[in-house]
Amino acid sequence: MDDEREVKQARSYTVQPTLRLYAKLPIERIGVLIGEGGKVKTEVMRRTRTRITVDSTTGMVIIEPEASDVTPFMVMKAQEFVKAIAYGFSPERAMRVLDEDQILIVIDLKQHVGDSPNHLQRVKGRIIGEKGKARKTIEEMTGTYISVYDHYVAIIGDYETANIAKEAIEMLIQGRQHSTVYRFLERAMFTLRRTRMTQLWEKPYV
Repeated sequence: MDDEREVKQARSYTVQPTLRLYAKLPIERIGVLIGEGGKVKTEVMRRTRTRITVDSTTGMVIIEPEASDVTPFMVMKAQEFVKAIAYGFSPERAMRVLDEDQILIVIDLKQHVGDSPNHLQRVKGRIIGEKGKARKTIEEMTGTYISVYDHYVAIIGDYETANIAKEAIEMLIQGRQHSTVYRFLERAMFTLRRTRMTQLWEKPYV
């Protein structure tokens, strides 16, 4: 009987496995994640209640909850922040992804145009535009942040606006004219604003 009680007690004290997520940083982005005096990493850990460990040799990042009551959602948010840094966002812009309704969307240009450096450079030039005009216009029209880094295009915004920006960028990748893309954005954002306004004023029946 005593043995049975001891077994039950041992089971009750079993430690639950800790959630552990990973991300990979380019070596040149490690300093951006850490920040001066560790300021950036410390702030993200404070806001998400996580522990972030960075291997400065490989760029591997481990994200874990600081306590058992930290939700998986917060650990995932910290991981998204690290990924945003990896894809070229500044810490100030990447912080936005920590907000509950914000997401990170990534487009791999190689999946669209292949490995040719010339093709990649040409498509990146279309997305950025002269003196950054195209990227800035898409950002302003959708209210998103866009980073073009290496062979990736990353977008931070809420679900609807980030996906509208993604569609606009994919149109540019396909060779559509900038003016055509801007007209698409005007229509899409007008529709989204109208939908949101309708939802705001609709009162549910009790």
